[in-house]
Amino acid sequence: MSHERWPRMAALASPAALRDRLAALGVALPCDDTIDIGADAPLARPLALGAGPSGPLVAPNRFVVQPMEGWDGTPEGLPTPLTERRWRRFGASGAGWIWGGEAVAVVREGRANPQQLVLDEDTAPALAGLRTALLEEAERAGSPAPVIGLQLTHSGRWSVPEPGPRRPQIPQRHPLLDRRVGIGDDTAVLSDEAVDALIAAFARAAALAEAAGFDFVDVKHCHGYLLHEFLAARARGGRWGGPSLADRTRLARALIAAVRRAAPRLRIGVRLSLFDVLPHRRDPQTGAGAPEPCPRPYRSGFGIDPDDPARIDLREPIAFVRMLLELGVSWINVTAASPYYAPHVQRPALFPPSDGYPPPEDPVCGVARLLTAARDLARAVPDAVIVSSGWSYLQEWIPHVAQACVREGWFDAVGLGRMALSYPELPADVLAGRPLRRQALCRTFSDCTTAPRNGLVSGCYPLDAFYRERPERAALAALKRDTKPSVA
Repeated sequence: MSHERWPRMAALASPAALRDRLAALGVALPCDDTIDIGADAPLARPLALGAGPSGPLVAPNRFVVQPMEGWDGTPEGLPTPLTERRWRRFGASGAGWIWGGEAVAVVREGRANPQQLVLDEDTAPALAGLRTALLEEAERAGSPAPVIGLQLTHSGRWSVPEPGPRRPQIPQRHPLLDRRVGIGDDTAVLSDEAVDALIAAFARAAALAEAAGFDFVDVKHCHGYLLHEFLAARARGGRWGGPSLADRTRLARALIAAVRRAAPRLRIGVRLSLFDVLPHRRDPQTGAGAPEPCPRPYRSGFGIDPDDPARIDLREPIAFVRMLLELGVSWINVTAASPYYAPHVQRPALFPPSDGYPPPEDPVCGVARLLTAARDLARAVPDAVIVSSGWSYLQEWIPHVAQACVREGWFDAVGLGRMALSYPELPADVLAGRPLRRQALCRTFSDCTTAPRNGLVSGCYPLDAFYRERPERAALAALKRDTKPSVA
């Protein structure tokens, strides 16, 4: 079926219609007709997160708010009233687990944008204030206190710490992506000594997060950022790379050990791009996204077959997660690839961001790919706690599929990203048995990506009245005129 005729989720009148659509695509996802409510409902059951240095930790339900970048901090890396508003809305969501709350850089040169938050001695008190504000809002909403963490990150290849061009830092050269960020020589490749300093920076940030009262940190290994690229650093010499998985995960082991030494009471999770894909571009013939040509074997990806990079191969990712479990890291938040070069893979959407392309498949196929990968990991590593991603495109049918997946043991928790910007109270409404507010459902217009890609603060401009009234909306509308695909 042409990408111009894929039906929108809003056009499906019932769970049965969604199941028919899935069947027509040959996609297997469970989907319940009705949503259970009450303490024993699958999505309402508390989730035991294991014993830690400070005692047992329990998420009060199975909903998770995923970490995002707001493009609304100060040049110094401090939060602003826009940042606090977002965190307060997360607190009102009813979600039992706030995974990271925000992607926070451990060093200023590792920011993905000049307004990204930074965690250091100067900013830590203000980030502690975000946690306090979130808890205040949860109490005001009558929700149990959620488990709250910070996502610690270095943006690597995609670093833009100051206004102007990218300032990439990479583990090794890449045959396709170097051209995208203007890398023409080896000067962007981090030395082993620079990696040593980065380990110390993660440890310092973790100690500050622990002192600020956060329950955990996420040592981010996803979306094409620095630690994700190290997992595929087969061509790197020295101490932090090499052909074997043991070589390429030595940095992860060192980071986790350093974080634990610096912050012994802090729990650790890992958001992981479980598989990669070839970088995509808009195909001039079809207009949709298509993989870039590359020589075989393609050895720059993680979780794919080098000889057939269109094929997912989870053997190394599963081995990596088993290694993390041996290190005492059991919380894995599953995502995939990178929004910079394959946005349809981890953010299934009908409408592309300004630097993206119309999807090469019905976006529900992308949802199914992510959820199935999370299921496969949970089956392979049953002692891990698995958070799933990619839900927003399902829109009104999120609770129907989520309940069925959790009830059938596909994974432990349901992670909401873009939906938490347009409709943060969705978890609270589902758990209370209230009808969903359809006018608030994220329809994946990708404005929350297009805006920051072009230097604007990120928010839900179509559905959040607060952002609709901001002056950036007119600039955003102009940016989108040439990017909207035709759909049925």
